[in-house]
Amino acid sequence: AQMVARGEQVYTANCAGCHGVNLEGQPDWQQPNPDGSLRAPPHDETGHTWHHGDEALIQSVRLGGARLSASVGTSAMPAYENILTSEEITAAVEYIKSTWPNDILAAQSVR
Repeated sequence: AQMVARGEQVYTANCAGCHGVNLEGQPDWQQPNPDGSLRAPPHDETGHTWHHGDEALIQSVRLGGARLSASVGTSAMPAYENILTSEEITAAVEYIKSTWPNDILAAQSVR
C-alpha cells in the first residue's frame, strides 16, 4: 500500500501531464500525431500497457521514447532514468497496475 501511494505521487508529478490524471491517455491515442510521433497511450485497462511485463514497463519509463525501434515509431516521452530513482519508477508501475481489474492484472502477471 505504501509503494502504491508513493507511485501515485510519482505518476501525478511526472506522468499524468501526458498519460492523463485518470490514466486515460491522450485523445485518439492510437492515431499518430501530424508529425508521425506516437501519442501517449492510456495506462488503464483500455490501453496496451497491461500487454507488457513489469520489466518492459520499467524499461519504458527508464528509456522513454528512445527505446522504440524506427519500425515502431517515435515518441516524445522523456527518459526518466536520470530523473527518477529505480524505486520511484517501480512504484509508478505498481500504482498503474493497482488500478487494473483482477482479470487484467492476472493476464499481465504472466507476461
